[in-house]
Amino acid sequence: MKKTSIFLWFIVGLFGACSGGQRQGRGGDGVSVAPDGLRGEIQLSGAFALYPMAVRWAEEFKRIHPHVRFDVSGGGAGKGMTDVLAGVVDIGMVSREIYPEEREKGALGFAAVKDAVVLTVNAGHPDLPALKRTGMTKNVAKRLWNGEFKTWGEALGIDSRFPVHVFTRSDACGAAATFAAWFDARQEQLKATAVFGDPGIADAVRKDKAGVGYNNIAYAYDQQTKKTFAGLEVLPIDVNENGVVDPEEAFYQSTESLIAAITDGRYPSPPARDLYFVTNGKPVKPEVVAFLEYVLSEGQQFAGESGYISLSKEQLEEERRKLN
Repeated sequence: MKKTSIFLWFIVGLFGACSGGQRQGRGGDGVSVAPDGLRGEIQLSGAFALYPMAVRWAEEFKRIHPHVRFDVSGGGAGKGMTDVLAGVVDIGMVSREIYPEEREKGALGFAAVKDAVVLTVNAGHPDLPALKRTGMTKNVAKRLWNGEFKTWGEALGIDSRFPVHVFTRSDACGAAATFAAWFDARQEQLKATAVFGDPGIADAVRKDKAGVGYNNIAYAYDQQTKKTFAGLEVLPIDVNENGVVDPEEAFYQSTESLIAAITDGRYPSPPARDLYFVTNGKPVKPEVVAFLEYVLSEGQQFAGESGYISLSKEQLEEERRKLN
């Protein structure tokens, strides 16, 4: 009897040890738990400008914390702000400054990375060499998006009767707000054919040889080749407004040269700007806090290769303080 009891206790103890080990190494769904036990779901929506970068950060974060799930969707900065303030998502992606009335409702913005809006034209434009030689001033852009010009000759003072077809965004978005701010206007004042989303404008310009629009870097340049997408060209800005694109203004050959110009201030701001992750008040979900900490630290290493500009050390420290 003693031998039987001892044997049974041995079996029970062995089973308990094994099952205890499973509880430490696996969750209730039988999937291995990350060493720190971080799990949950993070939902993000908003600016198309931040969408590619957010997806990359989510992928890299999941390598470290495989049991944190992500749901990332575009829709424009306006949707991101509306969703986060309504509690529909954890993080709103916003590609403009946070308005005072939004802060009053609880919006807390974390600058995550820098980006810029660029002018895009069709790569098959018959006057493309002249367009790239002349460039675009803010005054001409303001008049173009006010419907004052019918031909490229009228707009840029070149020998051309080719019509000009102007496109803008139909959705409330940071790209349009930032672009309009370049020439002291607002998105609702832009008069042009309205198209939804960053991909929408790029596609519209790609299909129209007379087209001109504006896009975030990630939708103008292929991040694999670092060159403009097929069918698109970036129209230079004549920053000093002398009627010609000077050598120091000609930095649109690749994302690397453009990012360098944004970093050292040769490209104007706006249309360069900070992009924000926005929460409704100070975030409390552990997975959201950990993700924001990651974005504001080691996550910055992926900015350049994704077509964005990382924040300075000082700005990152300032943004991280908002989490403490």
